[in-house]
Amino acid sequence: MKHNIAIIGAGMAGITAARTLLKAGHRVHVFEKSRGAGGRMSTRETVFGSFDHGTQYFTVRDPRFSLALQSVPGTEKICRPWSANAVRVLDPLGHVFEAARPTREAHFVATPGMNALVRHWAQPLGEQLQTQIKIERLERNAKGLWTLHGVDMQDEHESAWAHTGFDRVLLAMPSVQAQQLLRNSGPSVSSKQWVEEIEKVEVAPCWTLMLAFPQASQPGLPHLGPQWNAARSTHHRVAWLTRESSKPGRGRIERWTVQASAAWSQEHLEDSPDRVQAKLLRAFSELTGIRAQPTHADVHLWRYAQTIQPLEQHFLYDAKSGLGTCGDWHIGHRVEDAFISGLELALAVC
Repeated sequence: MKHNIAIIGAGMAGITAARTLLKAGHRVHVFEKSRGAGGRMSTRETVFGSFDHGTQYFTVRDPRFSLALQSVPGTEKICRPWSANAVRVLDPLGHVFEAARPTREAHFVATPGMNALVRHWAQPLGEQLQTQIKIERLERNAKGLWTLHGVDMQDEHESAWAHTGFDRVLLAMPSVQAQQLLRNSGPSVSSKQWVEEIEKVEVAPCWTLMLAFPQASQPGLPHLGPQWNAARSTHHRVAWLTRESSKPGRGRIERWTVQASAAWSQEHLEDSPDRVQAKLLRAFSELTGIRAQPTHADVHLWRYAQTIQPLEQHFLYDAKSGLGTCGDWHIGHRVEDAFISGLELALAVC
């Protein structure tokens, strides 16, 4: 039996589920509140080059993920290895006190930005992927068909929006947002058990700082600061630093992405962007020794960045109502976890 399926969320999990269901012959519509597919595999474009301000890289451990990367036409041109194996661990003063042990596990990035992989995999959807649509409530009628209620964010006035006629609805969104959508939809839709289960999931926020130093791209000055491309840090403000320009296909202008620690991000969750930027820039200087003033500086807050406590179920699905959830938070926090969750939910629907 072929279904008419709505998927809310166009990150790795949502697009993986959509591709799998399309191949099985189902009608699939994907709704995404952002301007394009990608989720946390996002890329910020600037006049100085791009920043992977969400996911930094991905690894490949599951044979199904490996097969997808090898078999989807064009993917081999997008995914490139990156020498993130040379990670250093820094103390709060920027001193290297531990070098990462050598590992045979490859680290990959998508080119020209991390969002390229999900957007490439989303191409078969065509106009069935609608962006800037924020779903706020679900409704199921007596015939078992679902209606999605929300707002069209492309409209200057964010007008009310609705789409009906679905017999399956899959939530491929962060756990907090999935839980809130279920609650907004009322007891006739949301399962109390599901809401309570999802509530056990813990996800940490992350402030991200993006810096560009075009003055470092002059002849005879290959780059500023340290020789390494990426580092973890024990600084109370900073957990991770990456020289974006070290990644393949990213351009030569010196650019850095700095991701704050979960604890510091939570503590400063409601701070103004200017205050966060100033504090993270100071920590960046301490860790790298780079005192030059950046030509470009910007920050972004990910409220639901990294899974601390997963659901420990690969997906949730109620065949009777046709409602399901998927996402990395079911299993962990890796790109691969999102892929596996989306794939397995789609196979359960099939």
